[in-house]
Amino acid sequence: MTRQFAGAAIFAALFFLFASRAVQAQDITLTSRDGGFSVEGTLMTFDGEFYRVDTKYGELVLDGQGVVCSGPGCPDLDAYVADFTFSGATTMGRTLLPALLQTYAARRGLQVARNQRDDRNFTFVLTDAATGRTVARVGFRLTSTAEGFADMLADQADIVMALREVRDKEVALGRDAGLGDLSRAAQSRVVALDALVPAVARGNPVRAMSIEELVTILSGKQAEWPDTHGPINLHIPVTGSDPRAALEDNFLARLGLALAATTTRHDGDRALSDAVAADPLALGVVRWSELGNAVRVTLKGRCGMPLPATRQTIKTGDYPFTAPLLLYLPARRLPLFAREFLEFLTTSPAQRVIRHAGFVDRQREEIPLSAQGIRLSNAIANTGPDVPLEELRRMNAALQGYARLTTTFRFRGGSAELGPQSAGNTAALARALETGLYDDRELVFMGFSDGAGDWQVNRRISRQRAVAVRDAVRAAAIVADPARLKMRIAAFGEAMPMTCDDTEWGRAINRRVEVWLR
Repeated sequence: MTRQFAGAAIFAALFFLFASRAVQAQDITLTSRDGGFSVEGTLMTFDGEFYRVDTKYGELVLDGQGVVCSGPGCPDLDAYVADFTFSGATTMGRTLLPALLQTYAARRGLQVARNQRDDRNFTFVLTDAATGRTVARVGFRLTSTAEGFADMLADQADIVMALREVRDKEVALGRDAGLGDLSRAAQSRVVALDALVPAVARGNPVRAMSIEELVTILSGKQAEWPDTHGPINLHIPVTGSDPRAALEDNFLARLGLALAATTTRHDGDRALSDAVAADPLALGVVRWSELGNAVRVTLKGRCGMPLPATRQTIKTGDYPFTAPLLLYLPARRLPLFAREFLEFLTTSPAQRVIRHAGFVDRQREEIPLSAQGIRLSNAIANTGPDVPLEELRRMNAALQGYARLTTTFRFRGGSAELGPQSAGNTAALARALETGLYDDRELVFMGFSDGAGDWQVNRRISRQRAVAVRDAVRAAAIVADPARLKMRIAAFGEAMPMTCDDTEWGRAINRRVEVWLR
């Protein structure tokens, strides 16, 4: 290899992220602006900033600002159009993401035209209103989460719309296909929040049930309503759908159970909730955002502590069956327009669109201590018997004058790794610190645990988790002014359970790090 080509390879190694969409393969020559090196090859992609070229030395990615392109395959830099495709969950692609894209376009002064190929495939063409130049083409394929990952693996999509976390098999296939590690937090984004809730018709008197009772009904072990002696008409999503996968993953898979055979199946959340609302003997598990005219049933643990599904409990993760709406990204460079759109999704205008669409936004809220009386009394009443009264008094004194942020951190089962909602909270809180939102205010990271084991050991574990979260947020807030940040740690172990501690669901909810603000 000549010195010139060696320089080209070293230069290219600095830019390891790939461009997003293929352009027509043509021969090109890229020459550094000082003439120090040149490389010939076939243009594979160009994203408006970076060239990806297939050369005899392998694939190289070169910064467009550092080279001059010559040859028949060179793109017109002034006429570049960002081109990328979303594929996956219909729930996200039918209304939510198009509404967010149109809002983003309006803020940039872009005109939007929708080209509909069929009811599941369409493209938005965004044009500069002043010049008439096409800026971006954004495609949507409305399928399912599983098919979205398949499209990405087949290079038919750039971003996956997902109503569940990526599965191990999909991670392995993605790694083999050069998509990176899709299980890494850096390759996913939480767009909005939703939840799975049991629902009945308004004529059904049942308004609460235990998680265990719901599971026995879903598995077919309980076929009649209590007291009324009427049959339970169970309504569930069709096999292979995202709602069906979410239902099985959250309620049955952990216990090794299957859904009851004698059920009515529906294609889509709204069709399911409409059927439940029309049948006084029906029970279904629907999305919080698609409740329609059906009525939510409040879940509770064996000890009687309720688990209401509200906007705030979904934001905090205190409701156990939250369902984040996720985007998964490949480990290659997306067009600049796509990256800027993804950044827009974290802004306040985007959060207003998310809430208007019926989902739970991710805007942080402050919950004053005075508004948490029922929560605190339930928690204290169900604190483990080995926790001394002095510990409860210490916790009560520590909370005075503070408000709880809806930003809460929870860990994957059996590990110190944050779940996707919590990983997103790390980045969001870090951005807030960088903008100075909490300058000269005190943030307290309060660690809590489940009740398994000695209370003093649990307090020590909860402190370790609080320190880990505090340090992760501090490390992510790269440009924040440390002199204006006041962050401290408090730990109370099992002293304030959010729900009953006698199930894995309950213990997972109780293991958390809350953020309180003064």
